[in-house]
Amino acid sequence: MKKVVKKLVFWFGVGLISISSFAFVSGYFEVSKNLDIFTSLFREVNIYYVDETKPGEMIEKAIDSMLKDLDPYTTYIPESEIEDFRFQTTGQYGGIGSTIRKREDYVIISEPYKGFPADKAGLKAGDKLIEIDGKSVKGKSTQDVSSVLKGQPGVEVNLLIERPGTEGYINKTFTREEVKVKSIPYKGMVADGIGYVRLRSFTRNCSNEVKEAIMELKDENELKGLVLDLRSNPGGLLNESVNLCNLFIDKGQEVVSTKGKIKDWEKSYKTSKDPLDRDLPLVVLINQSSASASEIVSGTMQDLDRGVVIGKKSFGKGLVQQTRKLSYNSQVKVTVAKYYTPSGRCIQALDYAHRNEDGSVGKVPDSLKTAFQTKNGRLVYDGGGVDPDISVDKAPYAEILGSLVSKQLIFDYATQFVLDNDTIGAPGAYKIDDLLYEDFVSFLSDKDYEYETSTEKELAELIELADGEYSDFKDDLVVLQKKLLSYKEDDIHKYQSEISELLLSELMTRYHYQEGRVIASLANDPVLEEAIIVLNDKSRYDAILSGDKKSE
Repeated sequence: MKKVVKKLVFWFGVGLISISSFAFVSGYFEVSKNLDIFTSLFREVNIYYVDETKPGEMIEKAIDSMLKDLDPYTTYIPESEIEDFRFQTTGQYGGIGSTIRKREDYVIISEPYKGFPADKAGLKAGDKLIEIDGKSVKGKSTQDVSSVLKGQPGVEVNLLIERPGTEGYINKTFTREEVKVKSIPYKGMVADGIGYVRLRSFTRNCSNEVKEAIMELKDENELKGLVLDLRSNPGGLLNESVNLCNLFIDKGQEVVSTKGKIKDWEKSYKTSKDPLDRDLPLVVLINQSSASASEIVSGTMQDLDRGVVIGKKSFGKGLVQQTRKLSYNSQVKVTVAKYYTPSGRCIQALDYAHRNEDGSVGKVPDSLKTAFQTKNGRLVYDGGGVDPDISVDKAPYAEILGSLVSKQLIFDYATQFVLDNDTIGAPGAYKIDDLLYEDFVSFLSDKDYEYETSTEKELAELIELADGEYSDFKDDLVVLQKKLLSYKEDDIHKYQSEISELLLSELMTRYHYQEGRVIASLANDPVLEEAIIVLNDKSRYDAILSGDKKSE
């Protein structure tokens, strides 16, 4: 223990000397002073505390607590999590190629990726992991299991699984591979002359993948318009957003600029190549989960009047992070700057620099938002995400849908369905008919998916209030409550259409992987339908971009 402490103190001392030298030169006396206090405290506690301590865990908790007061994007990445971080930036990792989820005391396979080890070894969604390389994983978290499954490609992994509908355990042995999750889960034609590309995230080289996808669509079709779907795209690499914009705008055009505390982060990012197609009519789809690099692309296309943005207001992340290497193969991802689209606006929604008294973070109020102008003079605003040129809202999910998903009942039904059916129809053609839906309802008959509606919550509060003030009125409310429950029992049929969409998505994933899920989701998509309408109406498309006509 004392040897460990001495080593930690030594390295803290080295850091202290380095930082102290920098601190006094730069006038950062507070940095030097507080680091000295922390080092002394850490040493004394670890030497004299009555029980054995865990220095590594103490330091990691201290780091996490310190960074928590900044913003959620400034994070410490220990060596054990480097593989996950690499996946976020490259889309690649060494592993079996599958997502997993927790189910009671065990972790189960939720989605094997097509063509990778888990899929080739015959693992299926719903398979329960009992042992990995002979060691029980009962009670382990998904993070614990993931860290074991991921690792050096070429290494053999042995799984003992339990499969629903199959007696006994099954052994599966396969070799880890370099897994590359596609940046583009689907591309295709969604209407006559209208191409579609969905981008999952801004990982390394994704702009070239989008370029190749567009070129393939052009080679095989007479392309007169393109839909670029960035919905639920969390962002990623800034340079890839610049390269993606370059596919549609001229060389030398500024896409984004950054400003930070350090002058080195006052940068301007411009396009460096001739565009793939500067005239192809373009619609960009966004929603409340489109963030960061997605907002750079959608905001730039809007600012330069290069494309029409459709959907819902984006997330509002206008902060730039950079990773800095630390000792012992760890890293810190730190927010170093804010970014600005070509019009000069920053779309950051939350002001982490000015917290409320309770420590919470507030959004930039409308009164402090500033108006900017696009290339054609249209008004756009900062401080709260990218506002679409045309807003299209999907109806909010009913509480019953949330219950069915959270209790994994749609997932479980799909697992049973796969056991009974070797194949189903093609994505886009296969539908959930009434017969299949009633089979699903029958499957739910002995399952618990209790949930509370907003009306129920408010009525329960009203009954509690009336109990003390209007006792006679309470009896009437209780009668109303019972009537409400009878209406609620029919929710499974009232929301058949919405539940069928989720059911279809899960079934398509089982038989046709990610591509099948995307195709299924586009079948009744009002946002995509609006995009197709706009691209087929040149006068409306031009009017939106010129600012001659306001479109709601």
